[in-house]
Amino acid sequence: MRYFVAVAEELHFGRAATRLHMSQPSLSRAIKQLEADVGALLFARSPTGVTLAPVGAVLLDEARALLDHADRVRVRVSAAAGATTITVGILGDGTDPGVSRLAAAYRRTHPGIDIRIRDTDLTDPTCGLRAGLVDVALTRAPFDETALTVRALRTDPVGAVLRADDPLARRDRLRLAELSDRRWFQFPQGTDPIWQSYWNGSTPREGPVVRAVQECLHAVLWNGTVGLAPLGHDLPAELAVVPLTDMVPSRVVAVWNEGDTNPLIRSFIEIATAAYRH
Repeated sequence: MRYFVAVAEELHFGRAATRLHMSQPSLSRAIKQLEADVGALLFARSPTGVTLAPVGAVLLDEARALLDHADRVRVRVSAAAGATTITVGILGDGTDPGVSRLAAAYRRTHPGIDIRIRDTDLTDPTCGLRAGLVDVALTRAPFDETALTVRALRTDPVGAVLRADDPLARRDRLRLAELSDRRWFQFPQGTDPIWQSYWNGSTPREGPVVRAVQECLHAVLWNGTVGLAPLGHDLPAELAVVPLTDMVPSRVVAVWNEGDTNPLIRSFIEIATAAYRH
């Protein structure tokens, strides 16, 4: 199911294999076996990529629910066993140099600790923190901070993601008002409204609903939808990002539950603060 969800979110076997740290042929065989078990094709394959088949779209919702439940079971069992583990939720680009420095520093400081990573989509900016699925989250603000403690690690300017052949893509900078007549991507109903508002430039918009970063990029590529992204991230050659002069910078933050006195979390926050300072 984790393999299937990765392919469904990336809509690309190569990227999904990289995300899962496995070879593409092994991933393809696993998906074919799953399709044989289900008795139907989950993806429509073509030379230009893959898309979810109707059966796959149904399975995706069920798979996400099953995996969330499995994660909650793991957290509860680990807590009952008193295991020395810390579960970190990560939203966004796991190749961020700050994440790499933090991982190396935390391993050096706590070589005996089992560090578990939960990679999450864009529908939950707290990465499962409120549901008890993670101990601490590396994510981006703003979002509802009720009952949470937030430590700012870095700020990144934000730009509009456009097709490379869009006339506005040739501009050095843009203002939000210049994109007012465009369609923007949306997050599913029930997503934190503060989070949704930020990525919509503080104005209600219309556009396709997406859950993952790759879905956002495909919405721009296929539909000409406007997306927003922090500057400095690699994009496909078919896309361009133009700085927005009136967009509040995006804050990279570490978040944990208010009042949680776990010493592993305190140490994580201290190391994260130092790692992102470089």
